[in-house]
This record gives sequence, C-alpha cells and structure tokens, in this order.
Amino acid sequence: QVQLVESGGGLVQPGGSLRLSCAASGSIYKIDAMAWYRQAPGKQRELVAVDFNGGRTNYADSVKGRFTISRDNAKNTVYLQMNSLKPEDAVVYYCYARITEDTMPLATYDYWGQGIQVTVSS
Repeated sequence: QVQLVESGGGLVQPGGSLRLSCAASGSIYKIDAMAWYRQAPGKQRELVAVDFNGGRTNYADSVKGRFTISRDNAKNTVYLQMNSLKPEDAVVYYCYARITEDTMPLATYDYWGQGIQVTVSS
C-alpha cells in the first residue's frame, strides 16, 4: 500500500510565503510524475505545478514566477514553495503522484493526498 501525506498548510498574510510538503510511503518501486493540484469550492480541481522527474516542470499561468515545485527523490517527497501569496490562492491543495508499486507483477497507479488548506488573509 502507498500513502501520500501532505503538510505545511495554514494561514499566511497576503504577500507571504508557505511551503507545502508531500511524502510518499509504502511499497514503492518508482515514482514518475509528482504534482500539486488545487480546488476551490464548487470548482474543478486544477493543476498548479508538475514535476515529471528528470528536471522537467510545468506551471499554471496563474502561479508562474511565484510558486516553485521541487522534489527529493531520496525521500520520495515533493515540495511546493509558494511566494507572494494572494487571496485567490486560498484553497485546498492536493498532492498527486504516479507510482509504480513494488509488487509482482509491477503495477502503476495514481495516488492523491488528503488535501491541505491554505488560507491567505490579513
């Protein structure tokens, strides 16, 4: 079994910074893409940033230049550094990972974290 556990959310003032972390654990053979999504109430979940592994990343236009995704493969962890936060960034963020489990035969699945709230308010 594989789990994704997020941490680092909370309350920050406009213009402030937060760093989200997401650690994958369990029977992991390899991890391909890791990403962060976010979802506002009543809206569809949207991609914020993705790390395809091997150094290639992609960002939503709304966060380019403010957010940075990175990962520590030794720790099976992905981070989202969020700077210059705006009130419209205040939603629930979800970690995603495409993981091949260490099973026989190998099997690849999409996993999601439980979601973490980011609040931007003065």
